[in-house]
Amino acid sequence: MIIKIPFVKKIDLTPPQFIMLIYALTTVVSTSLLSLPWAVKQDVNMSIFDILFTTVSAITVTGLTIANTADTFTTFGSIVLAICMQIGGIGIMTLWTFVWMLLGKNIGLGYRQLIMVDQNRNQFNGLVKVMQLVFGFAIIIELIGVLFFASIFYFRGYYVDIQEALYYASFHSISAYTNGGFDVFGNSMQGFYGDYLIQTGTMILIILGAIGFPVIIELYSYIHAKINKYNFRFSLFTKVTLVTFFLLVLFGVIGIWISEYNGIMKDTSWHEQIFMSLFNSVTVRSGGLSTINVSSMFESTLFIMALLMFIGASPSSVGGGIRTTTFTTVIMVIRSFALGQKNVHIFGKRLHEEDIQKSFIVFVTGLLLILVSIIFISIFEMQQYSFIEIIFEVTSAFGTCGLSTGITAGLTIGSKFILMGLMFMGRIGILAFLMSIAKNDNKQLNINYPVEKIIIG
Repeated sequence: MIIKIPFVKKIDLTPPQFIMLIYALTTVVSTSLLSLPWAVKQDVNMSIFDILFTTVSAITVTGLTIANTADTFTTFGSIVLAICMQIGGIGIMTLWTFVWMLLGKNIGLGYRQLIMVDQNRNQFNGLVKVMQLVFGFAIIIELIGVLFFASIFYFRGYYVDIQEALYYASFHSISAYTNGGFDVFGNSMQGFYGDYLIQTGTMILIILGAIGFPVIIELYSYIHAKINKYNFRFSLFTKVTLVTFFLLVLFGVIGIWISEYNGIMKDTSWHEQIFMSLFNSVTVRSGGLSTINVSSMFESTLFIMALLMFIGASPSSVGGGIRTTTFTTVIMVIRSFALGQKNVHIFGKRLHEEDIQKSFIVFVTGLLLILVSIIFISIFEMQQYSFIEIIFEVTSAFGTCGLSTGITAGLTIGSKFILMGLMFMGRIGILAFLMSIAKNDNKQLNINYPVEKIIIG
């Protein structure tokens, strides 16, 4: 389907191309706002490119930063960043749909196509209702987060002024739920290293954002069904997502604990080790907030975290990466082939051939993007940084995580351009990106060529 741009003649775009254009325009507007004199603190010099990089990082809810947010931006600048994270987190089409409905406008077929691309959905049924729920849940969850964190910040004495506590709580709640990774504390969450209540609240928000909007909606429907006493069955998507997500969290906890037992966890108490492993395993999915200095970790730990960032969050969520269902599908295909099974089964259901094909396209394309980016950044940086540092930075950008070993600010412009491209790719999704570069005509040549086998493996 072709989308025509109003007031512009002879420019027809496909839905993926239109979504790319919208996010690009949003980036330009946001960069302009952050370039205003009152957005940056006095005596702070930031080039327009550094502001652009920060804007891209916020809109793609990544969190990779060139400068310390707390020391660089004013309250106005921080509010702009929070709005960018909100737009990037719940999706620009979700906000557009909400505004459109407030104006009493109908959501036509063209807009529904855009929503499908932006939210990575594959059907029209109930799409507007889903967007209402996504927007509603986001506001409710973030408001609960604001009240929760503001209470702790104020009553535990982190901030003596209730308005100050609300300001920090609001930004942190948005950053955690959207998995934005930005902070206004000055050192991410290292100041809350020993506050397990704040860490727990942050992990819950990160998980709610990364688990996927369809899963949250189904969980809500399940609770509603239990209350009203009628049967409800979870979809295969929700089952695969929940199991994969929490198995990967468990893998991260065990992997980080084993790797760092004689590292940063040495001479720490058992509860410090548990929360250090758990928080890092959760935040590495796409959260980007940290309670410790990541650069102090062993290379083995950084590699484990890089693998988790490459997989990323769930589809139709605030996170990036190849997504959890892609990873599970690839694993199940390999398992079925090894067992000599013709079809791929999971939870008593057979996976669709198109979904299998898409999974391998996403997996292979994502892997190639990572490898090519690592090679080019290594060349641009002239071996200034270690290989694991570059791997970590690249996967963090692609997974829209935002964790860093601290090399972001020192990278060359070429390397930063690569990271910006990866952040956009991670947020929009590989399938949407590939569709955006396809030709926008509908003329497809249905030519059946002769089949011939080749040697594989």
